[in-house]
Order: sequence, then C-alpha cells, then structure tokens
Amino acid sequence: MKWWVPGDWNGFFGLFTNVLLNVIVLTTLCLYVVHLPNTVVYGRILPALGIALPLGNLYYAYLAWRLATDEGRDDVTAMPYGPSVPHMFIVVFVIMLPTYLKNSAAMGEGPAAMLAWQAGLAWAFIIGVIVLIGAFVGPTIRQFTPRAAMLGTLAGISITFIAMRPAFQMWEVPWIAFVSLGIVLISWTANVKLPWGIPGGLAAVIAGTVIGWIAYLFGWTDIVQGAKVGQAFGQFGLHLPIPGGEVFQGLANIWPLLVTAIPLGVYNFTEGMNNVESASAAGDNYNLRNILLADGVGAIVGSVLGSPFPPAVYIGHPGWKTVGGRIGYSLATGVVIGLVCFLGLTALLLAVVPLVAILPILLYIGLVIGAQAFTASPARHAPAVMLAIIPNVAAWTQNQVDGALGAAGTNAGKLGAEALGNNGVIYSGMALLGGGAVLAGLILGAIAAFIIDREFNKAAIYALAGAVLAVFGFIHGIQLQWMASPQVALGYVLLAVICYVVGVRAASETSLEPVEASKVAAQGDK
Repeated sequence: MKWWVPGDWNGFFGLFTNVLLNVIVLTTLCLYVVHLPNTVVYGRILPALGIALPLGNLYYAYLAWRLATDEGRDDVTAMPYGPSVPHMFIVVFVIMLPTYLKNSAAMGEGPAAMLAWQAGLAWAFIIGVIVLIGAFVGPTIRQFTPRAAMLGTLAGISITFIAMRPAFQMWEVPWIAFVSLGIVLISWTANVKLPWGIPGGLAAVIAGTVIGWIAYLFGWTDIVQGAKVGQAFGQFGLHLPIPGGEVFQGLANIWPLLVTAIPLGVYNFTEGMNNVESASAAGDNYNLRNILLADGVGAIVGSVLGSPFPPAVYIGHPGWKTVGGRIGYSLATGVVIGLVCFLGLTALLLAVVPLVAILPILLYIGLVIGAQAFTASPARHAPAVMLAIIPNVAAWTQNQVDGALGAAGTNAGKLGAEALGNNGVIYSGMALLGGGAVLAGLILGAIAAFIIDREFNKAAIYALAGAVLAVFGFIHGIQLQWMASPQVALGYVLLAVICYVVGVRAASETSLEPVEASKVAAQGDK
C-alpha cells in the first residue's frame, strides 16, 4: 500500500476544503456570535484544533495502512475526520451563546464570553467521555442492526444537513457554482481526466476562485472579500497550543450541560457507527471500537487544550474512495489543517477563496452518501431506507422553520400549534419526529427492515428499544427528561406487541406438518 497515489490529490482537495470550510465557520461563530477575543480564537481554540484534528487524521491513516497490510490490498481508503458539524452549531447556540447572554449584563461582555468558552470546553469534554463509552457498546449495536437502517439514517443527514444548505447557497451565485459543480461531476462521477492531470477538487476550487476574483476586480460582485485580505495578514503568526484549566472550571457547573451532552454524545457514536458501516459497504471494514476511541480521545484532548468543538469521523468515505483517495489524503489533510491553525491562516483563506467554489464538493458528498444507502442495501429494504431518512428531514425542516420564525421576531411557542397548522406547518409532529433524528432513524429503519424480512421478534425488540429511548427523550423528545414523550413511547410499545403477536403466529405456521404448511403457503400465494 503506497502512502500517496494520484487519487489522493482528489481526496485531499475535497476533504481539506471540507474541513477548512468548517474551521472557517467555527472561527466566525466564535468571533461574531459569542464575541470571544482574537487572542482566545487564534491563540487557543484554533491551535487546539491544530492538535486534535491531525492526531485523528494520522491515526485513521495508520488504521488504513494496517487494514491494507492485513488484507493484502492496495485500495484501502482512510476514514475522513474533522470537526463535527452539528456540534459546532449546538455548542455555540445551545451552550455558549446562552451563557454569554445570561451573564453579559452583570459581568460585562469580556468575562461573559470567557465563561461561555469554559462551558463549551466542559461540554466537549463530556461528549468525549460518552463517545469513549460508546466505543464499547457500539460494536454490539452494529452487529444486530440492519445495514439499511444505519445507511438510511446517514443518508438522511447527508441529504439534509450536508447537501441542502450548500445547494441553496450555490443557487444564489449559480454562474460561478455551476462551473465548479460541472468540473466536480465530470471528474468524479464520469471519471474524466482533466488536462495536465489536475485533480477535480483542486480544479473546481481554482476555477471558482478565479471567476470570483475577475468579477470582483471588474466590480460585478463582492463574492470574494478582497477588502479583508490585508486585515487577514494581521492574524498571521505562530500560535502553539497551550493546555489550560478552563475545562475543569466549566465542569464545576456540569449538570445543565448533561441535558444536551448525553444525547449528543449518543448521536456522535451512533453516527460514527453508521459511517463505519458505510465504509464497510464500500469495501473497507474497519474496527468500530478503534474509530470511536479516536473520536472520544480527540474531543477530550481538544477540550483540555482549549477547543469546544469535538472532532468526529466524517461522512463521505465512499465519496473519497470513488475519486481515488487512499491513505495520503488523510495524512495531508491533517498536516495542512494543523499548519493553517498554528499559523492563523484561516482569516486569509476566508478572504481569498469564495465559499461558492467549495460548496459543490459538499453537495457531491451528500449525493454519494444518499445514493449508497440504496445501492449497498438489499433492494427489498428500500422502504426501510426511506423511513430511516425521514426523521432527519423533519429535524432539518424544523431548523428552517425556527430560523424563519426567529428572523420574524417570534417562535413556534408564541404563535401556537393551531396557527402554524392552519398554514400547513405541523410543527409539534415535526419536532417530535425529528427529536434525536439519527437514533430515531436507526430505530425506525431497523424495525422496517426486520418486518420486511419477516423477523418480527427482532422488530419487536427494536420497537421496545424505541419506547425506552422515547421515555427518556433520546429520540422523539424536545429535551432529555423522564417521560419526555409518553405517547410516542406507548406507540412503540403497541407496535412491539403487534410484531410479537404476528411473530408468534408466523412461528406456529412454520411448525405445521409439511402437508399443512404447503396448504398454508398455497393459500398465501392464492
């Protein structure tokens, strides 16, 4: 297994731009939402990421090399790794921003921002601990869960939270986006070699950037931030990670953090489990425990060094595999992202590269993962895949509705369910269906797949598991609490009873004498 092959250029520019985009986003959130000072963002948070992220990329590269050596193959692709996208927004808007707003009037903006940072660090630390626990229970869950359920809920994430927003943003500047998208599709789906062997991902970013800058220089658009290039150089310099005790100060007020940390920690290892299954469907069967251990350790190390953003194994392994990525793309991504964080280059890249040049790469990954759920699962399980997708659609739609209402200065609670329902928005059902969407999709998809295969007892077991999870609010709940969704839990219990009764009846039919069994089969066919 070579450490670098030509396809690694495609994988590198794809994964690097993906991770870089997320680093840019989290930098913006810290500076302009939580109002953290530049010294904390560029001096503590980004250098901490510069350690946590490369460690994961290097470790995943090692796992790929070991798998290739053990199986005697040269086509193994390392797992992608980066800051967890859902957690970026959750830790900012659910943990850090409320802490900042609650204390800014009494303490002042600066101390309140530091307190919010400490709360975020403690939250990320708890996430890491939960993922480490999941490393020991996740393999068992994976063993007894149908592939359609795991890939289906992953497809739900890719279609909604990965593909939809980039698609919308692309259509705001389609005259640039279509050029980059066309290059990505031609290079990565049709496998057309570009002139001079230029990797498709690099060509897409360069083309979009060149067009954006030409338009900016002629005064046609401000899609690039040319005016901020000079300012961006002010952050250039060497910023090394510094361990601190802020995470332990944040842990002093741990209980409010558990309400979101526990279900999101479960989300993390569930998504990691699904991503490993996705890689297995693409031909690379990794040890789930090793993958989750890296995620948990990365979150804990990052929080101790100063980053409130837990890293995680990324969706997208099959996509990077199809474009030729092997081991080198992961190694290169880790090293270059580390340099970007240590040298304070994030602001410069944000000013130079237009976002629309990167977005088609994210859209492509969403397309590949969504398609894999159907192509890598038995055809008869297609309804189960669709059922597993739906909770993530509900969660994403709720986010859109909440955002629109917030922009109008109101929320769903103020308007009321009746007013929303009269306008075609079934908000309460949408919120319940989308609560804990990744885990909910896994449960629903598994139930459907087992029913399709007439394994009714297994379907009943998963229905009972769904009832327990709903009682505590891990799925179909607004928040984590006892009897969070009693009606949903009751529905799962009744479904379990139905599956059990049908399973008992099916078992009694198969135990008939051969002649009687043949009569039953004939009647069923008729």
